[in-house]
Amino acid sequence: MIQISTINEIEDKISTGEPVLIYFSGENCSVCKVLKPKIEKEISKNLPKMKIYEIKADLYKEITSKFSVFSIPTILVFFDSKEFARVGRNISVSRFVEELKRPYTLFMD
Repeated sequence: MIQISTINEIEDKISTGEPVLIYFSGENCSVCKVLKPKIEKEISKNLPKMKIYEIKADLYKEITSKFSVFSIPTILVFFDSKEFARVGRNISVSRFVEELKRPYTLFMD
């Protein structure tokens, strides 16, 4: 995952219209550390053109508040510069990826 540290940087990534996944995590979050490699692996395998970025919520509070993230981990998915999905904490990675496949293929074809 590519680390993001400014609001302008993440807004530029979202505004490209490409599929974007933003993973909000924290330094002392054990769930974040366990979930991150699973998300990376499954997204890379099933949705290879999706860009994956990570924002450390405890370090970059301004970005976290801009996107109304109140708990970690939180995952935001954008298609065509619009928020498509927002999930957090206890998720089924396989179900999450399955839910993204249809819109992904619509936008990427």
